[in-house]
Amino acid sequence: MKNLKKTLLSTSVTLLALSVNPAAYADKYTDALVNGKVKGEINVRFEGADQDIPNKDTATALTARTRFTYTTGTVDGFSAVFGVTNTFAILDSYNDKTPTGDTKYAVVADPETTEIDQGFIQYKADGLTAKLGNQVITFDGHRHIGHVGWRQNRQTFDGFSANYTEGDYSLSYAYINQRNRIFAEAADIDSSDHLFNGSLKLGAGKLVGYAYLLEGENPGAEDELSTFGVSYTGKAGDFGYTVEFATQSYEKGTMDADADYLFLEGSYNFDGITAKLGYESLGSDGGAYGFQTPLATGHKFNGWADLFLKTPDAGLVDLYGSVATKAMGGKVVAAYHLFDADSGNGDLGSELDLLYVKPISKVYTAGVKAAFYSAGDDFGVDTSRVWAWVEAKF
Repeated sequence: MKNLKKTLLSTSVTLLALSVNPAAYADKYTDALVNGKVKGEINVRFEGADQDIPNKDTATALTARTRFTYTTGTVDGFSAVFGVTNTFAILDSYNDKTPTGDTKYAVVADPETTEIDQGFIQYKADGLTAKLGNQVITFDGHRHIGHVGWRQNRQTFDGFSANYTEGDYSLSYAYINQRNRIFAEAADIDSSDHLFNGSLKLGAGKLVGYAYLLEGENPGAEDELSTFGVSYTGKAGDFGYTVEFATQSYEKGTMDADADYLFLEGSYNFDGITAKLGYESLGSDGGAYGFQTPLATGHKFNGWADLFLKTPDAGLVDLYGSVATKAMGGKVVAAYHLFDADSGNGDLGSELDLLYVKPISKVYTAGVKAAFYSAGDDFGVDTSRVWAWVEAKF
């Protein structure tokens, strides 16, 4: 707390000096603007999606994304970040899930768009980082709050965020007044979201507590979603483990529902191989409502075929295993999921996921990826997705 008081005091002194003699800071700000840094990304990706639905054509998408970000130098702890992203389709036989998307094709959620990626002012000193503006916000592996970075147009948020870290603990708060979703600006949602997250290094791991209070405000999308949870992640030699529990309440119109969340995962490293076994339950309120994570990086969880970005009303139980290792100069991952309903005895199918990604140089990375979902007796249709991409970061 001493560092926090020191930070607040130094900020006040800086602002007072600036108001008294702004000319004294002119050179500093000029240097900060001129001597900033530019980072660029180019991602060219093919995605094919096939679903066993009558009259639904296989999607073929070849898209290219560019993203350029400029970060100014720092003056008395203050800096600014501005970035622009553009996605365009070279082959566009797909449904981009926008209002003008071609619904005869399977969905590939990469619409053509040019928009601001990030644009915020930042203050950073003595363990405190605060940001105001359009920014990326993520917490704890993206399960509840993420940037959906797998899609070409990632998710960002308009608002204010602050993090204070000292010693073994960290406290974060964010207020969001607009969710800039992956489906371009027309699908953005006005909101009044409050995100609280705190962590403490405890024993051989980290204890995290959180409260995510979401309130959508778009016409027809007015709802309230409150999630409270706690997790612990630790390691003992070559073994790693995570335990997480959360409870959620949802209100929209006449609906008032509650659901729980449970996550258990263990991992073991041996001979250059990492094996994982996990159990994730997104509970249900009697089959009427399933536990939701609308701001998560959903593609990262419950299979890459993206069948469960929205949890079914009957809930979802995902029992999975994966192995990852290095081979052929790159990383290889294989994962298998068994899906069931939380409420009732519904069979929600199974999925096999495969990945190979290899750095070509310090700038270029290439990868291939596939997801094969087999429909259950009570949910879904057979779905296959394949990807191949080349990415440059400079």
